[in-house]
Amino acid sequence: MAKKTWLLYAIITTVFWGAWGALIEIPEKAGFPATLGYSVWALTMIPCSLVALYLIQWKLEYDLRSIFLGSTIGLLGAGGQLILFQALREGPAYIVFPLISLFPILTIFLSLVFLKETATRRHWIGIVISLAAILLLSYQPASGNGSSGYGWLLLSISVFILWGLQAYVMKFSNNVMKAESIFFYMMATAVLLIPVAVMMTDFSKPVNWGFKGPYLASIIHVLNAIGALTLVYALRYGKAIIVTPMTGLSPLITVVLSLILYGVIPGAVLSVGMVFAMIGIYLLSD
Repeated sequence: MAKKTWLLYAIITTVFWGAWGALIEIPEKAGFPATLGYSVWALTMIPCSLVALYLIQWKLEYDLRSIFLGSTIGLLGAGGQLILFQALREGPAYIVFPLISLFPILTIFLSLVFLKETATRRHWIGIVISLAAILLLSYQPASGNGSSGYGWLLLSISVFILWGLQAYVMKFSNNVMKAESIFFYMMATAVLLIPVAVMMTDFSKPVNWGFKGPYLASIIHVLNAIGALTLVYALRYGKAIIVTPMTGLSPLITVVLSLILYGVIPGAVLSVGMVFAMIGIYLLSD
């Protein structure tokens, strides 16, 4: 039963994050900046958090350890997202995204060393194939936009470390506190960082405040928020060395939906990544 539980939550996270990835470009292309999108996303975490607290009859853990661990998870995730915005402003996306996408490697390493997690040979093959798939699915064609200096590389590495640490701390915290409390503090820290996202916004350019702006963004970002909540549950019942690479395959859903919605035909690299992803999911889900 525990096996089916973690797998169900991991699949929900993968599907919802994949759908979010396919749809989020709609408000951004309509003139609603990604930094303001962050602010909307943080706010969509609130109703998800309330639902989670309702499930445990509002018994939020507020001892110092729980507050510290939950807030750390939130700061690692949300802080990494804000740093990513700056990395993409300064550096080439075709290098930034593949580098950051491999953060499960750090989570796997930390979980093996400190949590003593183990896996079968089948799972290890699935993990390796999934990591290769994540790299391929994160491929971005090179553009003519130049980058200045190497500050963007340091920023990208920082995001890699922050997100890798986040998944590890999330799994560790699930052993000592409730998943619902973890998500509450994730929400709280994300909301506290909204002013930073607003300050990063370039208001010299017009912002779409209509339906295709914050309103559509809120509908789409709910998918991300729900996926974040189910990720916490997936890590409660499953191993981080398996859950993290599986949920990292959400770009597979993004590519499929982009094909259906926009008629975008994946190139050779993405096609190979899709095949690898399907094999990885099959092997990890056993």
